Amino acid sequence: MIEILTDYPEGILAFSAKGEVTADDYKNILVPAIEKSIKQHNKITALYYLGPEFTGYTAGAMISDTKIGLAHLTAWEKIAVVSDIGWVRNGVHIFGFIMPCPVKVFSNEQLSQAKTWIQAK
Repeated sequence: MIEILTDYPEGILAFSAKGEVTADDYKNILVPAIEKSIKQHNKITALYYLGPEFTGYTAGAMISDTKIGLAHLTAWEKIAVVSDIGWVRNGVHIFGFIMPCPVKVFSNEQLSQAKTWIQAK
């Protein structure tokens, strides 16, 4: 399940993953939020928190994640990923280089630092 986090300033799209994330989560929650951000700000500044309640992605969610990232490739301004999960952290390090924006990984303990970083201009 993906939940939009509301305690972030205007222009920051922050969301949390809990349990298993599905393609429907992308279709019904994340994609509309990303499209709204693009419409309002012409860009996407995002913080993605995969905390201890996150258990994984379905195959459809992984495909949706790739599609949304590539579909709006030039709209991404800054991305913070917060997770202690090794494969998530490694994946961001490996694939973050294709993003035309700063991408930074933080541990769960560093959530407040990630929030500060994502808000800095």
